Amino acid sequence: MPTLFSFMAHIILTEDERILREELVDFLTGFGHVVDATDSLAGFALSFRPEQHTIAIIDIGLPDGSGLDLVEQLRAQKMNLGIIVLTARSGVPDKLAGLERGADHYLPKSTDLDELAGIVAALQRRLDTGGLSLDWLLHTAGRTLVPPGRAAIDLSPHDFAVLKTIMLGKGQPVPRRTIVAALGDDYFTADPARLDTQMRRLRRKVTEATGKDLPIKTLRNEGYQFYAPVKLL
Repeated sequence: MPTLFSFMAHIILTEDERILREELVDFLTGFGHVVDATDSLAGFALSFRPEQHTIAIIDIGLPDGSGLDLVEQLRAQKMNLGIIVLTARSGVPDKLAGLERGADHYLPKSTDLDELAGIVAALQRRLDTGGLSLDWLLHTAGRTLVPPGRAAIDLSPHDFAVLKTIMLGKGQPVPRRTIVAALGDDYFTADPARLDTQMRRLRRKVTEATGKDLPIKTLRNEGYQFYAPVKLL
């Protein structure tokens, strides 16, 4: 599968068909996007974070109301949010209504998923105004992490050792034993819970400082994977 990490999006998906919702989540996360899924307008209201989500994919026919009403409400707030309507209502009048009420793209559910991935990437690129980099920068000299569009975060020596080791994986899984060794411990005698505790503290530090999730995937009993673009300086 091609990678679109250069235009990684944080997506909120609102779709009430469970099988389709799960398929879309699996597909889009496979391209490196972060996807939060909901099944209703109420679920959207609980999950939506304007400071985090960059693209919303919204179905029209939801159990507690119309997705088009939601699109119109979001546009009225004038936030920098890309909106894709993905619906079974594919007639021209429906499409025109969706675009008029604020959708950037109006797609039938029969749309090829590769086309959807291309639209998400193009929309994210367009939203990335001012040439803002999506890279997570790790500064070696000052032991700081700079998330995209955020201020630098000071790291402890252990934070830095863990992040550097995972980032050097260049998007590939990094084994636990490699990270434990970077912490100066012996993999066979070290407390296995130490690394997990370290990761929880690191994730919490980044979230509290930026409102962003640290883009590290936990691979159970295997290791960790940094799935966003990175630069080590």
